Amino acid sequence: MDFSEEEIQRYARHILLPEVGGTGQEALLGASVLIVGAGGLGSPLALYLAAAGVGRIGLVDDDVVDLSNLQRQIAHVTARVGHAKVESAATAMRAINPGVRVDCHNIRLGPDNVRELVRAHDIVCDGCDNFATRYLLADACALERRTLVSAAVLRFEGQLSTFRPHEGGPCYRCLYPSAPPAGMVPSCAEAGVFGAVTGVMGTLQATEVLKEILGIGEGLSGRLLIWDALAMRFHTIALPADPDCRLCGPHATIHDLSAHRAHTHGPACAHDAGGVS
Repeated sequence: MDFSEEEIQRYARHILLPEVGGTGQEALLGASVLIVGAGGLGSPLALYLAAAGVGRIGLVDDDVVDLSNLQRQIAHVTARVGHAKVESAATAMRAINPGVRVDCHNIRLGPDNVRELVRAHDIVCDGCDNFATRYLLADACALERRTLVSAAVLRFEGQLSTFRPHEGGPCYRCLYPSAPPAGMVPSCAEAGVFGAVTGVMGTLQATEVLKEILGIGEGLSGRLLIWDALAMRFHTIALPADPDCRLCGPHATIHDLSAHRAHTHGPACAHDAGGVS
């Protein structure tokens, strides 16, 4: 690929890395990533992917910017309170890198549109804040054979993993076979979240996405990263594929998204990712 002089300057620090180089930067420019949720996780994730030169980034969120978001959702500013989150985030992304294409989907994610959105991108990122959308997205990624990089935060804790069941790794349901009963796990709106924790986890999520595109390093497929911010302690646990998994196991019973149709009445994606156990 023939880089322009501006691109050479913009991506110089990447190109200098032997693990990236010009070939890797070309791969980033040719990649497409879908981000579901333009909030606490989606903000740093979207900004870093745009800065890195990921060529096409899709944003899905049907929420608007609220003043309470600004404690952690760094893609948004006070002047854009009341604006659609996808448009606000896109404005910030284009200000960093006008060469990146940002597709805004100011819609509610549901069983009627999720597979088409997932299918149109190389890698999918989960930055949503409710279990209904999380499972819907995870199931769609497995059915469409797309890699899912999923992060979650609550209070002072974060989790991160990559799911590639189409390549023999575990899926999200191998980790959590089904959603917990309503009210068992509080949302960030109920329990709170330390703002900088979303920044760290969103940045780690961006790092894993870039590694997946470039095919470098050791990914998190088959492993779950857990961070306790108060103790400043990271640890990683093995996450094997579940042979009895209903989604990716040899005797899977989930072959479509029809079971999700009864659970799409809630908000599709909003502020932060919840559900850290």
